[in-house]
Amino acid sequence: MATNIRHVRWNCGIVEEISTLMKDSNGVVIVFNPDVPSHLKEIETWHSTFISSQGLLETQCLLIAHHKPGSGAGTARPTLAPKLSKLPLIHSNLEEDPEDVRQEFHKYLGNVLRMLSENQEREEMSIIT
Repeated sequence: MATNIRHVRWNCGIVEEISTLMKDSNGVVIVFNPDVPSHLKEIETWHSTFISSQGLLETQCLLIAHHKPGSGAGTARPTLAPKLSKLPLIHSNLEEDPEDVRQEFHKYLGNVLRMLSENQEREEMSIIT
């Protein structure tokens, strides 16, 4: 099965044109710095805007807690709002563990693609029957 993956990257500063861009989203990755307290609050807004409003499942979402090199930050799960605490979360520090981040991201993409494939199969079967 040939699959096209389209990605769109947003900066937290552009909220105006988001509703047009997020139509038909199949997955959302939110990257934040857990060492910046305001980011923990901002990802709640991103969750509401992208995940809740689109009806995405937990498996279609990924939180990446990105740590600046040399920050000495641990890999403990940051304190998140209850609606965010169920989402998969990985820690990243590309100087220390780039391969781990790549593997986790590929696993996430695999989950999204598997779900798309299952949905397509169900749709095809509903047409046939």
